Amino acid sequence: MLYSSFKFYTLAILLLLVSSCKTAKVGKQPALEIAYVDNYAIPAGMMLQDTEVGGLSGITYDGSNFFAVSDQASNPRFYKLDIQLSANKIDTVLVNDLMRIKDTAAFFKTTRLDLEDIAYDSTNDAFIFSTEGSIKAKKDPAIFNTNRKGNYLNHYQIPVYFKAESEQKPRHNGLFEGLSLSSDKKGIWVANELPLEADGPEPKLYRTKSPVRFTYFDSASKKPQKQFSYRLEPIDRIPLMPFSVNGLSGILNYKPDKFLVLERSFSAGRGKKANTILLFHVNAKNASPTLQIPALEGKIEKEVKSAEKELVFNFKKIRKLLQGNTVDNIEGICFGPILANGNQSLLVIADNNFNSFSEQLNQIILLEIKNL
Repeated sequence: MLYSSFKFYTLAILLLLVSSCKTAKVGKQPALEIAYVDNYAIPAGMMLQDTEVGGLSGITYDGSNFFAVSDQASNPRFYKLDIQLSANKIDTVLVNDLMRIKDTAAFFKTTRLDLEDIAYDSTNDAFIFSTEGSIKAKKDPAIFNTNRKGNYLNHYQIPVYFKAESEQKPRHNGLFEGLSLSSDKKGIWVANELPLEADGPEPKLYRTKSPVRFTYFDSASKKPQKQFSYRLEPIDRIPLMPFSVNGLSGILNYKPDKFLVLERSFSAGRGKKANTILLFHVNAKNASPTLQIPALEGKIEKEVKSAEKELVFNFKKIRKLLQGNTVDNIEGICFGPILANGNQSLLVIADNNFNSFSEQLNQIILLEIKNL
């Protein structure tokens, strides 16, 4: 027993040393130069139309106002936000309106509205939503459009391997987490949070080949047209309680083949340091097409080349500047208005999980891109 305990603690120390050395570092000349500007936390317990403002898992901007989607499956909805900037700071955030998703269309019978992201389509004045569905309940993930009132317009045809009962076995709570209008506004990009079981393992404390898929859908046909793979980082910290995960949480396509990608690593028991949020610049120009490949495991970096990625911002460096000295559960990303200094603003938003696990924030962080 003593020998076994010694081996366990030795292994834990070795893993801790490996973990502490592997955190990705921003290069001296990153593809994009990202700088922190300000942060704001929507007050806890805020109510609007008899609902608590929370679970904000995605954000988008229509040129005048921001819109954030709530992932509360029992009451699918999105909010209109007036984020007022003054002298390149967040002056205040007003939650002005709530739109409920009307899920009466026949399409909704095959999915569950665990909404994870939102994008605004200015061409059609419509909102696009992604939902993870519920793999355990055999409900498919989905992508669909609504008007400004939340009324269903149409939906997209997803590849069969993303469906709940497919042979590729998508992971529960691991599907359509990231959503972005394409840079040419002719389609959308959608990315899953975790690999399909047929594509590879979930990220571990050590580096694994854990690819997720970025899929492009044409807005006119609503059909997938191309796809590439993207490899996730390892879990950043050893959990002190039995749960940890790293997955993709948000994407933003800003030029052909060029993306900003959020990854969120969580290690239970780490308190205010439980979340590690990394922002990557991704170049998919030389990535292999994967739309017609049903299983990626064993093929990554052999027959299949993944997109190139580069860390451009580690939120750990601004932790002490944020309310509560906490980098929270950041899940959404979007461009905002041009700042007074001429730089492009970038906003990210955190899902407070309705404080079901610990004290969490509806946190908004304002960044700027200095060389877009």
